[in-house]
Amino acid sequence: MSGHNKWSTIKHKKGAADAKRGKVFTKLIKEITVAAKLGGGDPDGNPRLRTAIDKAKAENMPKDNVERAIKKGVGGLEGVNYEEITYEGYGPGGTAVLVEVMTDNRNRTVSDVRSIFSKCNGNMGETGCVSWLFNQRGLLVFPEGTDFDKLFEAAIEAGADDVTDEGDQIEVQTEPSSFNDVKTALEAAGFKAESAEVTMIPQTMVKLEGKQAEQMLRLMDRMEDNDDVQNVYANFDISEDEMEKMM
Repeated sequence: MSGHNKWSTIKHKKGAADAKRGKVFTKLIKEITVAAKLGGGDPDGNPRLRTAIDKAKAENMPKDNVERAIKKGVGGLEGVNYEEITYEGYGPGGTAVLVEVMTDNRNRTVSDVRSIFSKCNGNMGETGCVSWLFNQRGLLVFPEGTDFDKLFEAAIEAGADDVTDEGDQIEVQTEPSSFNDVKTALEAAGFKAESAEVTMIPQTMVKLEGKQAEQMLRLMDRMEDNDDVQNVYANFDISEDEMEKMM
C-alpha cells in the first residue's frame, strides 16, 4: 500500500473520512480562496481554481460555500490572507515527508508541524532535504473493472504520459500542465475518475512494518488533522497484510 495515492484508501478503511468532512471543507475553502486570489475567479481561465472546485463538488460542498470562497479570493469579501509554505522532514524508518500548508500565522504552523514530526518518531528537516525525491504529476485514479484498453487509448490520445493497472485500480499520470485537458477528455469519453489531482509522487518507496508503520499512519493522521495543513505526501509502503494487523 504505497504512500503516494493510497493514503485516501487507508483513511477510508480506518473510518476517518466522514468524521473529518468539516476539516476537508475548511481546507478546500482555503484552496479555492487562494486560487481565485492568484489567478482570478473564472475557473475556465484558472486551472488551479477549476481543480479546487472539482474537488469541492466531489466532496458535495454546497455551491454557496464555493461562490463565497471565490468572492473572498478576488476581493469581494473581507478575509484573511494566507501564506503558502512547504515543510520537509523525515518520518519513521527514514521516510520522506512533504507538508504543504496555508497559514495566517507562520510561527504557529511551523511549531505545530515540528511537534507532530517529533511525537511520531520523525524530525523536521531543512528546505530541499527531501523534495528532490518527489515529482509533481497529474494523477487520475479509476476503479477496478474499468476497461483498461479503452481507457489507455483515450488517455494517451488526450495527452497522458502513462497508464498503469495497479490491480485494484487504474492510474493515469500526466504532466501538471496537461492534467485538466486529459481529465476533461476522459470525462467526455465516459470515464469517471475516483480521484483526480495534481500531486507529488515519490520516486522511491520505503517499506514499513510493525511499530514504524503505526507511527507513520499516526503522523499522516495528525498532519491532516491540523487546520493549516493542506496536503501531506510521503514515500511509505505498507503491505495489505500489515494494514490488516493494525485494523
